[in-house]
Amino acid sequence: MIFVHIGAGAGDLDSSTNFRDGFSEYVKKIKSHEKKIFVVEANPKNIEKLKVCWKNYKYVEILNLAITPNDYLKDNMVFYYSQDDKPHYQLLSYDKNHVKYYFPNSKIEEMKIQTIKIGDFLENNFLNSKIDSFSIDVEGLDYKIFMDINLKKFDIYQFSIEFFHLNKDQKKNIIKKFIENGYSYNGFGIDYNNLDWLFIKKKSLWKNFISKFLPYIHRKHYKRLNKLLGLIRF
Repeated sequence: MIFVHIGAGAGDLDSSTNFRDGFSEYVKKIKSHEKKIFVVEANPKNIEKLKVCWKNYKYVEILNLAITPNDYLKDNMVFYYSQDDKPHYQLLSYDKNHVKYYFPNSKIEEMKIQTIKIGDFLENNFLNSKIDSFSIDVEGLDYKIFMDINLKKFDIYQFSIEFFHLNKDQKKNIIKKFIENGYSYNGFGIDYNNLDWLFIKKKSLWKNFISKFLPYIHRKHYKRLNKLLGLIRF
């Protein structure tokens, strides 16, 4: 099983969240000896905490990178954070005003972080793999990054995305993209504050049935069935 989380923070070792983290809670309760866990965190201050968080797991890759949309051309990006958000600076964002909104009277600091485009990140790691669970929480870039994910090219079964900061049009576009790619809404996602949506790729029982008998289907009926398979979902 493959689990991917972009925007991992300090995992379940952040005292400011009462040591709660939706992604690690979700993954750790699943009983499987074949877990492959990929956690991406832009803030270098949290990497050591993440290593402790996942120390008991055989296959964990912790990447200190900032995931960006595919049209971002630089090798690094400036991120902003508030001194009042220590020690883990969970509200790290490329948008300075986003940080100021939550910490209006605080001193705002900045740091440069190495970047990788979302398309490159997925191609480098998951081109021929099924991702069982993908979650994203990156304080402002969620929408642009998600819209650059090719859901036809990459096999992602379950997707959790934060909706809290999205405007009305962005929400509509995200839902439309999920539906067009065969996903259905399944309530709240992995965030323990219920600030994200969960979409799951629908399984077609009809397609599974037909695939078993495809060798026996007459060629003249194949095109009609193939068209029908794109319309019927269970």
